[in-house]
Amino acid sequence: MKIINVNQENINNFPSICFCKKNSVGLNNKLDWINKRQKEGLKIKFLIDDETNKVHGYIEYIDGENAWRAIDAKDYLFIHCIWITPNKYKKKGYGSNLIEECIKDAKGKLGVAVITSDDSFMASKDIFKKNGFKQIEEDGKQQLLVKELKKGPLPKFKDYKKQLAKFKGWHIVYSNQCPWVARFIDELDKKIKNKLKLKITELKTSKQAQNAPSIYSVFSLIHDGKILADHYISSTRFNNIIKKQKKN
Repeated sequence: MKIINVNQENINNFPSICFCKKNSVGLNNKLDWINKRQKEGLKIKFLIDDETNKVHGYIEYIDGENAWRAIDAKDYLFIHCIWITPNKYKKKGYGSNLIEECIKDAKGKLGVAVITSDDSFMASKDIFKKNGFKQIEEDGKQQLLVKELKKGPLPKFKDYKKQLAKFKGWHIVYSNQCPWVARFIDELDKKIKNKLKLKITELKTSKQAQNAPSIYSVFSLIHDGKILADHYISSTRFNNIIKKQKKN
């Protein structure tokens, strides 16, 4: 296994990102998002099998000032996401290797921050605690963890609930940080969208993401100030949520 720094020059040399098909809407939007964010300090690293050239691991991080989450993490590096696949490659130290790459790049900063979740769509806190991170805040199923390298102000969640209260009616708030979200937006049934008077808002800057109506920021399905889904969902799941909400 080897770890490769991914940039605009070599990104097309590797298999698809995040299991998206080549030339799909989600992947194309993600690549465009990456190109813009690399100017803001975004770093992506692949864990690659040197013999097959297959990607088995991924980590994405950026300066905390430019993080795409509802967080204040000035002077830290912030990890957006990390994964290892398939399962046979897990618990072999590869995830820790990727985290260590981020910690090395955080030299001169206060440390590294990450948001984890008890749900399966985000990394769990266990691997980060194993690598010296400590939990400093929690909101529902999501936790904020930090690996301190220097003493200074700690990161903190932003007041997403204050933002959430502003959303009346049906809303989807999303960003192209996750390619699967872009796929869902593209496949959304126009009839249902029109019937619900659904307003769709794309977060186009990190500042907008930091002031999103949910901590994760990547995706929120909202009805009258209440989050009904805070991560990517299928069209079937979306329709079921709508039906359930109408019954209530």
